[in-house]
Amino acid sequence: MSDLRELWEFVTTASNWWGLNGIANRTWAHVRLSAFAAVVATVLALPPAVVLGHLRRGGLLAVSIVNVGRAIPSFGVLALALPFSIQWGFGLGFWPTFVALVLLGVPPIFTNAYTGVREVDRGVVESAYGMGMAPHQVLLGVELPTALPLVLAGIRVSSVQIVATATLGAYVGYQCLGSFIVEGLASFDDGKLLTGAVLVALLAVVTEVALGLLQRAVTPWSRARATLGRPPRATGAPIPVPVP
Repeated sequence: MSDLRELWEFVTTASNWWGLNGIANRTWAHVRLSAFAAVVATVLALPPAVVLGHLRRGGLLAVSIVNVGRAIPSFGVLALALPFSIQWGFGLGFWPTFVALVLLGVPPIFTNAYTGVREVDRGVVESAYGMGMAPHQVLLGVELPTALPLVLAGIRVSSVQIVATATLGAYVGYQCLGSFIVEGLASFDDGKLLTGAVLVALLAVVTEVALGLLQRAVTPWSRARATLGRPPRATGAPIPVPVP
């Protein structure tokens, strides 16, 4: 209970909210970095994944190469990017963390987009060609809309991972929600540590829910298809028995 009391005291103290190191400023910095990294990861991963899925060739090799990023810890990427960032004049904080987050975010988006486009029913694609549609029309009008739920799911998973991992920026001087965790550990301040941890968790949940709602709004046909595939609900009415 003492930890919860320290958490409550920290978040209800007005001076902890404002200023350069306040909750508001660090939350905004965390959101800004995460959003920028998620957008760049999407821009880098989506076009080649969609094209390779449409061509149905070379994708397995590309997915294997992209997924190497999952085997490299984000903290290791951060440590590798830091000296280059300093040498090239980008400094500490934002840019080394940004590189690590983009590399973390690319694999889920690429894999889902490639799989979604490649697995579109071949009969549907052939029917579209038979109607006289050009390859780019088939891609944009048939394959991509069909794969959109899986594509958006990949973006959602990637974004949540980026939000959670952006806390590492605190280790290279970036003022974000992870800074509360690092400072709390260093000073044995459980209230500050728990504030950072809870806010990161809440931000990840908000990201998951918001992108999930966006996915449902953008792809209403996927819900309709799922509903059509369910067995009818029992209404409680008696089942008529045929009379011989």
